[in-house]
Amino acid sequence: MTGTVTHDPPPSPAGRPGRPLIVTEDAALLDDLLRLCAAAGATPEVHHGVPESGDRWGAAPLVLVGDDAARRVRGAARRPGVVLVGRDQDDSEVWKRAVQIGADHVLMLPDGEPWLVDRIADVAEGIGRPALTVGVIGGRGGAGASTLACALAVTSAREGLRTLLVDADPLGGGLDVLLGGESAEGLRWPAFAASRGRVGGGALEESLPELHSLRVLSWDRGDCVAIPPPAVRAVLAAARRRGGTVVVDLPRRLDDGVAEALAQLDLALLVVPAELRALAAAGRVASAVGMVVRDLRVAVRGPYAPGLDGHEVARLLALPLAGEVPVEPALLRPQGGAKPPGATGRGPLTRFCTQFWERTLIETGGTR
Repeated sequence: MTGTVTHDPPPSPAGRPGRPLIVTEDAALLDDLLRLCAAAGATPEVHHGVPESGDRWGAAPLVLVGDDAARRVRGAARRPGVVLVGRDQDDSEVWKRAVQIGADHVLMLPDGEPWLVDRIADVAEGIGRPALTVGVIGGRGGAGASTLACALAVTSAREGLRTLLVDADPLGGGLDVLLGGESAEGLRWPAFAASRGRVGGGALEESLPELHSLRVLSWDRGDCVAIPPPAVRAVLAAARRRGGTVVVDLPRRLDDGVAEALAQLDLALLVVPAELRALAAAGRVASAVGMVVRDLRVAVRGPYAPGLDGHEVARLLALPLAGEVPVEPALLRPQGGAKPPGATGRGPLTRFCTQFWERTLIETGGTR
């Protein structure tokens, strides 16, 4: 059993990870709370009552008060982030004690263990604002979605933002190849296929290949072509908790795993070449994606068929226009040893990506 009384605690100062504070004299309860802290990757500070140093009580990002200690902390200064932890599911007086100590939450073990592990892990990771998460999907095959996704990620990293590029298309050939890092050390999607529950954001980031100052989650050259939806959910949630930006390159086919990815996007770009057959195909993709994504915009790519421009394509698809993706001749040639999309910091595609991030970060409240 869990229950909310007031509000969630603020993030730790300056986004730094903090140590949870445990207040209890119940040896069995303490063992359980220490076990849960260990599972969440946190090292707590333990006291039998309110710490003699008032700073420790006020500065801890999370305070876990055993029900046995409620009377001893009743006079402590009120602060957010206090959880009253007990075991008696039938104790109706627990809510009264929670109000007396100013607890935000009442939690009963063992039922509340998953929630508490997540809460402690948030403290251990120093959670701040989630990453701005942008998906890129082609309106038809060969629309250039992967090229745009790579350019957006490379541009974000060059601007100094923590950036993760996620390849959600197992049949796309691998974004690590497009970035020139197919042999780079690090984990690929199959390593996370069995993931469930919570994945550590820091551990995820450190395990992935680093290319052009960003982290890349791509596919290996094996036979795995699908990741279970719970694993997609866990991995993307971990990526988002690290802040900065996450760019997801999406396939045009929609299955349960792709639906999980779509559900975690802040916005999606539908890349549409400005020609009639592409419009017809993009309309079907937009209809399917729009049922999941709350903010779907169209990025129109030239050259343009007679009578079409970016605004007309957006009007026909009934979608907001994110911009017109320029044709960059160098990207149409075989990659060979060439730099990946957006890596030079020059050219029309880089300018498009820079302007996109400037506008979007302002819309969503600034740098993350």
